[in-house]
Amino acid sequence: MVTVSGRHRMRSRLHGAVAVAAAIALAVVVAGSWFGYRQLAGPSCSGRIELSLAAAPEIAPAVRGAADQWVADGAAVGDTCIAVNVSAAEPVDVAAAVASKHGATLAGVGQASGTAVTPDVWVPDSSTWLVRLKSGGATAFAPANGASIARSPVVVALPEPVASRIGWPDKEIRWTDLLGQVTSSKPLRAGIVEPTQDAAGLSGLLSLTAAASATGKAGSPQAQEAMVGALRALATNRSSLRQDLLARFPRSTDPTAIANGLGAAALSEEDVIAYNNTKPPIPLAALYMKPDPIALDYPFAVLPGIEPTKASAARVLFEVLRTSSFKNRLAAQALRAPDGNWGDGFKAPQGAPSPANGGASAVPPSGQGGAADLDPKAIQTATTTWSVATQSGRMLCVIDVSGSMKKPVATANGASREQVTVAAASQGLGLFDDSWSIGLWTFSTNLQGSQDYREVIGIKPLSSNRGALQQGLASIRPSDGDTGLYDTMLAAYKKVQEDWEPGKVNSIVLFTDGKNDDANGISQKALLDQLKKLRDEEQPVQVIIIGIGTEVSRAELKSITDVTGGGSFVTTDPSKIGEIFLQAIALRPPAPR
Repeated sequence: MVTVSGRHRMRSRLHGAVAVAAAIALAVVVAGSWFGYRQLAGPSCSGRIELSLAAAPEIAPAVRGAADQWVADGAAVGDTCIAVNVSAAEPVDVAAAVASKHGATLAGVGQASGTAVTPDVWVPDSSTWLVRLKSGGATAFAPANGASIARSPVVVALPEPVASRIGWPDKEIRWTDLLGQVTSSKPLRAGIVEPTQDAAGLSGLLSLTAAASATGKAGSPQAQEAMVGALRALATNRSSLRQDLLARFPRSTDPTAIANGLGAAALSEEDVIAYNNTKPPIPLAALYMKPDPIALDYPFAVLPGIEPTKASAARVLFEVLRTSSFKNRLAAQALRAPDGNWGDGFKAPQGAPSPANGGASAVPPSGQGGAADLDPKAIQTATTTWSVATQSGRMLCVIDVSGSMKKPVATANGASREQVTVAAASQGLGLFDDSWSIGLWTFSTNLQGSQDYREVIGIKPLSSNRGALQQGLASIRPSDGDTGLYDTMLAAYKKVQEDWEPGKVNSIVLFTDGKNDDANGISQKALLDQLKKLRDEEQPVQVIIIGIGTEVSRAELKSITDVTGGGSFVTTDPSKIGEIFLQAIALRPPAPR
């Protein structure tokens, strides 16, 4: 008997666990086609090899149906059966488990549950998960195959009366149009499922931030202001649970309910079809935006390290899931085939593109797309920027002003290390909202008498401190001193711990381009010993150290963050510290409760 756990129609997240479904018996052949395999299958078998497969909940029933038919046809190799244990699993939960196994860190995902396990084969809803794992530090993560077995375009869903007001279904609506609606004086109430945890949300975020960047030169104040405005507008109505976000759409035809309900959200086409199948009072319109956002492509990823027999089973299973009959099974789940066409019974939303109805430009040809066509840097920038711009915290920023910070940076048109560091901190400041509390120190040696550090601005809420911080950053100049790293780090840790604030991540971010060379300061051993004594699990202080240039010691920086928690980041190219700063802030753990 072949069973799989029931489908969560609204794809609610189940934090920290992967729902385990019953076993699906499948057959395998080491080489040859499906038809060649059928000829090898025997009428009975003994022994069993199990292949575990985790699939996004909405596609799991289609996989079950195909596997059920395969087993009914007599799946066996000689006298050995192949069973596949299929679980319907939220992609973010599997991603957390895979990240933990491969040493990767994903912004906004958090730690895997202690009960979560990695499957042999994973079918997430999007190849963006595979890209994020690779760029998040899983350097040995190289899944086999990765080709698409299904597709669902990402759309902007609006209540039909709201969509009609902005020109649907006759007008072609672009992301720049939506950006204007979201950030106007009377904004459209847009929401999003956390894009660090949801592939459709991430796709929408990438498209909207690209539209914001088009408002001015990349990296310009105008472009950043537009981007931050869009992020904060979305964050106002964000949700970790897809079903919660869907519940915010108006549930009554009353004009007041429509005005107060959610007005727009990036969802998959499948989400919209599933929602409308519940016969809500106000159906959702699916807007197929231009430029086309990244579609959900359901890659068939054979995870590294599985046994050869399991890998062979996975290869045959993939072929089963690429047949024309599987396209009809996908249609029953409101999903398309990989080429964008749909099977029998698929009820497309109004205006849905398809190669069959002249919308071929909206869908890549079969076999194309997937992780290879995605931009890892754009994805990482979007997730880190979102995390920084939409979270709150309390931070002391500590900047090295030793003499070596005067050195010019060849990749930054000759600007000094100090200048590129201050520029990165200033740009980051623009992403933090007023709920943050931030202070600023500088350090060298003997910067204030015999003291190696100097407080420029105390740690205060940005609501009253932003202008002072901007002025403080602008006033920073390198000294002629050396690097008093150890004394400064100890003093900074004590300062942040002293006024520790509950409900926020209390942290230190320190920039330096050298090793500790303060002959009159404490030793490394003394620093680490004191940090161990000061560390309080109930009131943690996270330390992030960003090393700049070739003179820093990775081992020295890591020895500190190993004790305090946090992380050390080193770049030999100082012009890269802006993006490293955002990555470091985005990878902070959730605030303690």
